[in-house]
Amino acid sequence: MSPSDAPRAKTPPAPEPPVTGPSPLLPILEVEQIEQDYFRGAHAPGGKGRAFGGLVVAQALMAATGTVDEARHAHSLHAYFMRPGDAAAPVLYRVERDRDGKSFDTRRVIAIQNGRPILNLAASFHAPEPGLSHQTEMPDVPDPEGLPTDADLAREHYEELPERYLQFFRWNRPVEIRPVMTRPPYKTDDLRPINRFWFRAKGEFPGDARLHRAALAFASDMGLLGAAMMPHAKHFAAPEMQVASLDHALWLHADFRADDWLLYDIDSPWAGGARGFTRGRIFSRDGRLVADAAQEGLVRVHEEG
Repeated sequence: MSPSDAPRAKTPPAPEPPVTGPSPLLPILEVEQIEQDYFRGAHAPGGKGRAFGGLVVAQALMAATGTVDEARHAHSLHAYFMRPGDAAAPVLYRVERDRDGKSFDTRRVIAIQNGRPILNLAASFHAPEPGLSHQTEMPDVPDPEGLPTDADLAREHYEELPERYLQFFRWNRPVEIRPVMTRPPYKTDDLRPINRFWFRAKGEFPGDARLHRAALAFASDMGLLGAAMMPHAKHFAAPEMQVASLDHALWLHADFRADDWLLYDIDSPWAGGARGFTRGRIFSRDGRLVADAAQEGLVRVHEEG
């Protein structure tokens, strides 16, 4: 074997630089209005390959938000991923104003690349008002400050991890994640279909609640399908796995800060037929249930060899 044919030695991901000042998530959440009800979203810096679904969902929500009164906040969205997006190209968003009501506005958004739709999204906006109130309790979990980040874990165990998994941590991600529990690829036995982690946007966010909700829409696409694979000791970077979000729903219950710690409590009640269904509850640091999510995704196992 010649030196050029030898396998390249693995290297750990570089430590993530600290973020001071405005969040690096802000520039990719903002969408530019180019005509009435038409918006353009920028690609993530350094993006390549398949676009992250959470980014397209967040930008579609921001496009819809740009067509409603500022006093009305998004309370729910439902999205279907139709085609893989190109992470290195901008996305065009066309907004349909389905209804402007006394209390609720509804919008439909089509995300387009290369003349073809890659996602459609429906969102509803509500004017705040008082009403009955209750919520489920937040799980008892360790505080985030005492937990390593997922990037810390990847650097510690890099020699055991697949290169595709390590590549994920070489992108300077705008969201910090601190796992509460060990999961594949770090642990591969005796796992329930549950995934819990703390997350927050890096850097600082302004006080605009619309941006915080779009940031949560971005992060809500993280970690869900992992719960559907955990009982089977699989993960998205396993060479035999083909994993993709098919649809995504998010309900936003209350205001929160995306640059403060939020707990994502995820479970998967069912998987079958190369699909997995997952649910997630999102709590603020003080125990308020601020959002719920649900997702079905492709979790196809290809024959090895």
